Amino acid sequence: MGEIRNFRSGNQDEPPPHGPMPRRLAAIIVGDIASYSRIMQADEEGTHVRVKRIERDIIQPSIVEHHGTLVKTTGDGFIAIFDSPVEAVRCSIVIQQNLIGRNAPLPKHSRLEYRIGVNLGDVIVEPDDVYGDGVNIATRIEGIAEPGQVYISGAIYEQIKHKVVCGYESLGDRKVKNITDPVRVYRVLPDADAVGRTRGRRESVLLFLLITALLVIAGYVLWYVLAQHRSQVGQQAAAPPIAAPSASPMPQSVPSLPSPPVPAPQAAPAASPLPTTAPSPAASPSPSPASAPSVTAVREPEMIAIRGGSFAMGSNDDPTERPVHQVAIKPFSIGKYPVTVQEWNECAAAKACSFTATGKDDAPVSNVSWTDAQQYVAYLSKATKKPYRLPSEAEWEYAARGGTQSKYWWGDKLQPGMAGCKDCGSLGAEQPAKVGSFKPNPFGLYDMGGAIDQWVEDCWHKSYQGAPGDGSAWAGGDCSSHVLRSGSWKNDSRYVRPSNRDGYDTNVRYPTHGFRVALSP
Repeated sequence: MGEIRNFRSGNQDEPPPHGPMPRRLAAIIVGDIASYSRIMQADEEGTHVRVKRIERDIIQPSIVEHHGTLVKTTGDGFIAIFDSPVEAVRCSIVIQQNLIGRNAPLPKHSRLEYRIGVNLGDVIVEPDDVYGDGVNIATRIEGIAEPGQVYISGAIYEQIKHKVVCGYESLGDRKVKNITDPVRVYRVLPDADAVGRTRGRRESVLLFLLITALLVIAGYVLWYVLAQHRSQVGQQAAAPPIAAPSASPMPQSVPSLPSPPVPAPQAAPAASPLPTTAPSPAASPSPSPASAPSVTAVREPEMIAIRGGSFAMGSNDDPTERPVHQVAIKPFSIGKYPVTVQEWNECAAAKACSFTATGKDDAPVSNVSWTDAQQYVAYLSKATKKPYRLPSEAEWEYAARGGTQSKYWWGDKLQPGMAGCKDCGSLGAEQPAKVGSFKPNPFGLYDMGGAIDQWVEDCWHKSYQGAPGDGSAWAGGDCSSHVLRSGSWKNDSRYVRPSNRDGYDTNVRYPTHGFRVALSP
């Protein structure tokens, strides 16, 4: 488990420790507030209070939760060490995404935005500090990071590239002060699709510049040709007496042509009575656009009615799933599938959900925080006048089991092709399959294990001690994290068990997180 250390004042009179300094291989996080001096100058006391609150509410809890050690704070920054590079990067992402929520209501000039650098290296550890090239490199990487971003070294990247579901943008080799060899640096993109979008934006900019340059060149060539043409016309106009004698025979033939037929086109206005009838048909289509807004019906998720009953919730497979306890469930309905990209984007189009999801319409929506999921159910409830919500943890497990008490809903042994996960079959590891790609459970529900992690209503608790027995959501305690169920296409098969549970930060998005809705009768 992580820890937060109390720091010594650094008494210079203390004798140095005997023997060699302890060394260890560690992942080092260095964080620092961008433009701190300017913000402090504008509001010294207020800024100090805000920094301390961020350390207390976000930085320290995140480090502890990801099994790290806060080595020290530096006024406008912090240093932490971790045994696991994976946990170090996850912690960095959580800190940055929590800060996005904290900064959102503030004007840009007063936001406290951290730059974070992460490196893996051999360091000297003292009770109140840490030293070595590993720390120096992390500090230099932090120095080149953009505000609100996480930059990592190549050493970290090699350890986490197949373990943390993120995008990584290579920034090339960077020369680091006092370090002999250049360091490969990567920018972490919590949304893996952002890599393609970043490249796409760059390609679009280059294409725009190329087209602009071609248009400028074409414009110059056209101007030059026209200028040459004008000069030639001017030269010809300057010598009319030479051309006049040759043109004189031409008028001789012109009078021979009778001009009276020319007024014949004036008879065309006789057809003008036709347009007088046109306004009446033109007016008739106008009601059809007016009726278009009424056709914007809300797409409701397909629901399955679940009869009430009781069951043994939990298992002895993991401490978080204990104790096994009896729970009574009232009748309710739950989504036949997880919420899809298409369903989510209708909410986004209505300006009720905060982002537009990427992916195929029939894929489960992903990279959704618990707070995002609440936006969707609020939108659906308001639009349909029905009490849509997230299922409680007990309701979700009851529905996932489908009336069974086995390890998986289909039995006690893993069977290929029954769920979407790393070792569940051929569809597992690359991307989430479209909803309904696997067999339904006995209640007719799809993807109740694997495919996509699913948020439920409950706050996270580390065990079932004190859990309600009536199937309601457990809302007491610290709700900075909420419960996730199902496991995802990126997890192995132990995560697809109906009893498996996990917790994650309430306001933080993650690429494997989605949800399904429930409906009270």
